[in-house]
Amino acid sequence: MSKTLKSGLLAVLAIVAAGQTGISAQTIDYSVVSVPEESGLELTKITNKGDYVCLPQVVRRGQGISWFSNRVLAPLPKSEEIAYLSFRNNATNIFIKDLLKQGGSRQRTNRTGVIDFSFSSDGKDLYFAETRGNTTSIFRTDAKNGYVCRQITSGANDYSPIVDPQGKQVFFTRTENNGCGIWSYNLADNFLASYSQGLNPYPVLRPGETSLVVSRSSATGQSEIWKINYETGVEECLVSDPDRSFTSPVVSPDGQWMLFVGSSHLQGPGFVYPNTDLFVCRLDGTDLRQLTHHAADDLSPVWSNDGKHIYFVSQRGDAEGTANIWRMAFRQ
Repeated sequence: MSKTLKSGLLAVLAIVAAGQTGISAQTIDYSVVSVPEESGLELTKITNKGDYVCLPQVVRRGQGISWFSNRVLAPLPKSEEIAYLSFRNNATNIFIKDLLKQGGSRQRTNRTGVIDFSFSSDGKDLYFAETRGNTTSIFRTDAKNGYVCRQITSGANDYSPIVDPQGKQVFFTRTENNGCGIWSYNLADNFLASYSQGLNPYPVLRPGETSLVVSRSSATGQSEIWKINYETGVEECLVSDPDRSFTSPVVSPDGQWMLFVGSSHLQGPGFVYPNTDLFVCRLDGTDLRQLTHHAADDLSPVWSNDGKHIYFVSQRGDAEGTANIWRMAFRQ
């Protein structure tokens, strides 16, 4: 979460071994695809070991848990393809997989330390953040052809770029000495603006909306989901729990639902295991539901282009705990 983002942005995207603190890896059967609480999700594995999907780092300390909340998946707009971060040849890059065909993926970037990315709503542009040395910068490139990139920010720690639905501004997170803040870059005049505290910005996909959903740390150290109107400055807390953290909000294509990662606890005789699971609620924060309950780390969820499915990264379904992209059905 926000306290761990500034250090080691590149390192956290390496494929992480399953065994951390708490329950040992040997006590978790990662080969299980789903647990009884997940009936009806219609889970499908999209990738395989040869795709080298990046698993965002999860750190467990006692009964506490934190995780790298940036998004490492994105469906290509107006396409039957999904892009993901892959760790190969000691570098992280964006690869694209055709959802309708069997086989490998094609490499989309040729960088060294890409950490997260998104596409413009028309599918023409790809925006990504890359860590080099002590800084992380945002770049723009053609979504389908060529490797020529335009650097948008420099000299800071900027990440999680995403374009507003009108294609006028790139919103992103900037880490500074006083924490994480939401900034924007105007594509017409190159103007930079600072808005509010938070990270993981995502535009609200409704006609006439000028709002973002973001994650933000509470006074007690948990992460909450907030809605910020970047025109009027009005801010509203949508999802909060004194015993849980929530990050990585993503609004559904119809603007009605919000998907995100949340912390949870698996309990049994003599143990409490902190975990990451996927949650969904309506855009006003009501009808909160926990979707996943597996002991694997479920992270970086995104909606399919039609809003009927959810894609996410998890080690489930692999006896060795290797991360893959999974798809589940979403029913309102």
